[in-house]
Amino acid sequence: MNKRERVIAAFHGKEVDHVPVCMWQHVPPEYWDDDDKFAKCQLDAYKHTDVDFVKLSADKYFGWPDPVLNGISSAKQLYDMKPLGADHPFIRGQIERTKKIVQALNGECVALYLVFAPISYLRLQVGYPMMMQLIREDPEAMKYACNMIAGDLKHLAYGLVKEAGVDGIFFSVQNGEENRFTFDEYRHWITPSEKPLLDYINTLSDMNAIHMCAWEEIPNRLAVWHDYKAPVINWSRFIDIMDIQEAKKYFGCTVWGGFDNRTGTTLYTATHEELDEEVRKLIEQGGKTGYILGADCSLSGELDEERIRWVVEAARKI
Repeated sequence: MNKRERVIAAFHGKEVDHVPVCMWQHVPPEYWDDDDKFAKCQLDAYKHTDVDFVKLSADKYFGWPDPVLNGISSAKQLYDMKPLGADHPFIRGQIERTKKIVQALNGECVALYLVFAPISYLRLQVGYPMMMQLIREDPEAMKYACNMIAGDLKHLAYGLVKEAGVDGIFFSVQNGEENRFTFDEYRHWITPSEKPLLDYINTLSDMNAIHMCAWEEIPNRLAVWHDYKAPVINWSRFIDIMDIQEAKKYFGCTVWGGFDNRTGTTLYTATHEELDEEVRKLIEQGGKTGYILGADCSLSGELDEERIRWVVEAARKI
């Protein structure tokens, strides 16, 4: 199998010759405003690590650029938000930059691109305290804002797949921590903008993945995402405390993960031989059907890319 064949098979629950590996790091901020340097950074990381496929970064395009959100103080202001439209620089910039990278990959491997759930873009612009203030003050206003963002994200997803040429979307859901919302609050306030967007993304490609992010290091109320479907789930093994076979059974699809992404853990501190042994154990648990080796989330820039390559090389021996 070549890389594309291997990853496509893994995404669809078919047996592979060896378990594919994909891990990623953020692009340093000094490259964000130069598309060529940004693309080179992503391509160099792919070449140095030799991962089986790439998750392309959305660095620079995090907070939602609606002027209403700058200095917002009241939930009623959310009703003044307007669609960005398909030609907005926030949309076009991501598509054009990603197209450069995909063209340079020249079909060698599968490429996914990160798209956050709507409320995450809003939170990345205003911060957690203000996000919570706004949604508690007027949940309907927040639903309006998130649905507005979701409409624009459909333009982004369409352009990424149909124009930039990515194979699928890496859809990141956040804000599901057990201490943030009750099950009913999340399903009534957040899900209406997330699930229809995900369902639309699934009409564009059958190579999408859901990233159930736990970057706050608080367990997620995973049940809020029980009907969010994609060929692959990237879950947080070390925060949501769910091992590989348990995750396969719970999500009912191919699962992607295995390593703790946080500094000071095995991936950062183990010797070459110890990492080889850890890879062997993880693949023994996951098997060669319905499993992709990765990490809970993005890796620190402190991690030497050579260590990712060690994992890749170890997986190819099993």
